[in-house]
Amino acid sequence: MADSRDENVTWLTQEAYDRLKEEYDYLSGPGRVDIAKKIEAAREEGDLRENGGYHAAKDEQGKMEARIFHLRQLLDNAKVGEAPKTEGVVGPGMTVTIRFEGDDDEVTFLLASREETGAPIDVYSPKSPLGAAINGKKIGERATYSMPNGRQNTVEILEAVPYIGN
Repeated sequence: MADSRDENVTWLTQEAYDRLKEEYDYLSGPGRVDIAKKIEAAREEGDLRENGGYHAAKDEQGKMEARIFHLRQLLDNAKVGEAPKTEGVVGPGMTVTIRFEGDDDEVTFLLASREETGAPIDVYSPKSPLGAAINGKKIGERATYSMPNGRQNTVEILEAVPYIGN
């Protein structure tokens, strides 16, 4: 059985899972048929080298196939429900408060899948550099991660409590 902190698992609410499954079902069925019709209609317009409609439809098809692939992976690795939570330990589904080293400001956010939209607070992915660094840490521990610019940043875990919604 996968641990709640397994990097391949995405914890989703039933609502988010259903919304993503509906999007996947549409894109992989009727969506594919629609884009194939657009490509065929554009192809009938003639010379493909200078056919903007054809190239736009092919580009749209590529983006749609990438989204279908992403959704399939997400749904295959999804666990519906709440991630097991241990108060005081950072993990998916926890409201986390941190302080950046050298800064007095505290930052509070929900550690959850970016697909979980609608939370009234900021959502950080457990797969983000910060999320991966703090996942599994306890209150009082520090974690260092690399920012996109290559610099290192260190944070201290101040609080980790189960997210209870609005």
